[in-house]
Amino acid sequence: MQVSGSITVISGPAGVGKGTVVRQLRKLHPEVWVSVSATTRAPRPGEVDGVDYLFRSETEFDQLIASGGMLEWATVHGKHRYGTPSAPVFTVQGEGRPVILEIDLQGARQVRETLPTAQYVFLAPPDWDTLVERLEGRGTESAAQVERRLQTARIELAAAQGEFDRIIVNDVVNRAVAELVDFLGL
Repeated sequence: MQVSGSITVISGPAGVGKGTVVRQLRKLHPEVWVSVSATTRAPRPGEVDGVDYLFRSETEFDQLIASGGMLEWATVHGKHRYGTPSAPVFTVQGEGRPVILEIDLQGARQVRETLPTAQYVFLAPPDWDTLVERLEGRGTESAAQVERRLQTARIELAAAQGEFDRIIVNDVVNRAVAELVDFLGL
């Protein structure tokens, strides 16, 4: 059962639908706070700083790390850095609101080191072909970037067993969200 102010990490490979599931969760349960990750990559069309990501320069990101201001961070797909600023997470947790961190496997492992009592959920595709279709269908990455994300996905899918409290298959978004809501006790 979800305790108010608890932290839940949601992870899974690129293209599995983490963002879609989390957005639907927020529509149903606006009391849930979702952290906004910082990144060194440029915004994609339509992305808004502070809403989709905190877009930061390499220097700004370095300063966050050096000051101890990141709960986790990693270089993702061998190119850009992503991370979770810690101050907002702990502020919202202190207010008693449930907190969701939507992060990659590397980040989830780092968070586990500092927050072993958090809950860990892995969002999985129904099958490999569906994941490939979803990633290619986004149209936001080049063929080389898609291939790099698929290589990472193979590693993430293999690691999911045993590292997470719950694995939820995102075959149908509403069903996956319902399972997540049930797991969170909302």
